[in-house]
Amino acid sequence: MDESIKKQITEVIETHRKLLAELEVSGIEPIAAAADAIQKALRQGGRIYICGNGGSAADAQHIASELVGRFESERKALPAIALTTDTSIITSISNDYGYEDVFVRQVEALVKEGDIFWCISTSGTSVNVIKAAELAKEKGACVLAFTGRANSKLQQTADICFCAENKSTARSQEIHQLAYHIICKLVEQSFVLRASSP
Repeated sequence: MDESIKKQITEVIETHRKLLAELEVSGIEPIAAAADAIQKALRQGGRIYICGNGGSAADAQHIASELVGRFESERKALPAIALTTDTSIITSISNDYGYEDVFVRQVEALVKEGDIFWCISTSGTSVNVIKAAELAKEKGACVLAFTGRANSKLQQTADICFCAENKSTARSQEIHQLAYHIICKLVEQSFVLRASSP
């Protein structure tokens, strides 16, 4: 058991080192672009809608909590909604239409031009996420995707994509968390600085 624990911790460290090395080569464009797009959307009255399945559903809720509440600094609440939290909506859509429509129906009802639709799928092939992303894009929202497999259908649909490619879904999810914490911090700092400006 001790060796298994050490091995998993080492894998996490190596995954982070690999990410840093890749960012030094390719630049930090996806993360910076995501933070910039979110800042602009919020300043223009847009909202952030986030979705995913399983662990990614939990990530969607985590992101929304960081933006609506706070990450590290005091500032105004920012409008972010996880499409994974209303059990009545989720179960009624799944029952009446099918699980593939659980997010696209919410996008139809809520998302508008100028919003951010932030979708998370480690495989990049989740049908319910892709359907929702396609409709959000049609409606004029900026589609931000977090994936774990390169060149997925979701990546091809997205305006901005951060791909934490790894054979382990757990490692991809851990990199996603690091990336969205960085994005939340950058977004928060921009609103704190804006509020404190004369």
